[in-house]
Amino acid sequence: MKPNDFSDARVLVTGGAGFIGSALVWALNRRGCENIVVCDILGTNEKWRNLTPLRFADYVEADELLARLQAGALGKFDLVLHMGACSATTEKDATYLIRNNYEFTRDLAMWSLAQKTRFVYASSAATYGDGSAGMEDNDTKLDTLRPLNMYGYSKHLFDLHAKRAGFLNKICGLKFFNVFGPNEDHKGDMRSLVHKSFAQVQGKGVIQLFKSYRKEYKHGEQKRDFLYVKDCVAMTLHLAATPKACGLFNIGSGGARTWVDLSNAVFTALKRKPVIKFIEIPEVIRDKYQYFTQANLMHLRGAGYVAPVTSLENAVHDYVRKYLVLDKRLDPSVE
Repeated sequence: MKPNDFSDARVLVTGGAGFIGSALVWALNRRGCENIVVCDILGTNEKWRNLTPLRFADYVEADELLARLQAGALGKFDLVLHMGACSATTEKDATYLIRNNYEFTRDLAMWSLAQKTRFVYASSAATYGDGSAGMEDNDTKLDTLRPLNMYGYSKHLFDLHAKRAGFLNKICGLKFFNVFGPNEDHKGDMRSLVHKSFAQVQGKGVIQLFKSYRKEYKHGEQKRDFLYVKDCVAMTLHLAATPKACGLFNIGSGGARTWVDLSNAVFTALKRKPVIKFIEIPEVIRDKYQYFTQANLMHLRGAGYVAPVTSLENAVHDYVRKYLVLDKRLDPSVE
């Protein structure tokens, strides 16, 4: 597989109807790949709409996947892109998160290794916790990380398992930072601030941001590493097609920007004057709130990814004007 030519590859994408998963199918289609098996849990929300423009060979519900793989019913794959997970940072059912995010990932990784299939999975920047132990994608520091919520811990637990089981150097884990872009509509309260802000501006002309409870940060000047989903999938597919790229990789922009910066970009894209209102952080997440995230991209760059990252302003403008205003999803036939 070459980074821009997956035409001969057979690919399994879990979470393939979700945000990053469907964007990966879109990116694979644009690289000539349609021999894709999509796995997800469609349930009762609207994420099925992400699939309608995409081209793939088969669809499998997640609760059937492992049994069908182990029975050989789905055949062989060149690549597994495991994006399926519960991504709600507020989810409190630890048992559910362990089964869905840890045990399922462990079992799918073991199957992939046994089949000698390239395995790329979604970890998370939430594994870094408050960032006091750094945000370098170095597996020698895994034991020092302290996630702030159960979602982050469920992701961290597999990273630890892969290291201790001795196969982290055979697979590729992606620590996604704050990814935003088309196909996230179904995520509810977990969708990006760009999506939420668009609705707020269209409705009342005001964007609401959290106040700061730390004196070193002014209201709205907490910082995040924001990454456009189109860059995210380009990075992911580059690593997927680079067999020597194993271990953990930060997937971000490499630069921290404020929530005010993000909000101003939304107002600019909509040609509106910025109006921002600061609100209290709900107590349930106040003590677990991250004030600063920034991806160190040395490992990614060292693996040969040289493309520039889309600026926050250009990414927000593309997302707002081409997708949110028009209520469009990623479509390989028109882009």
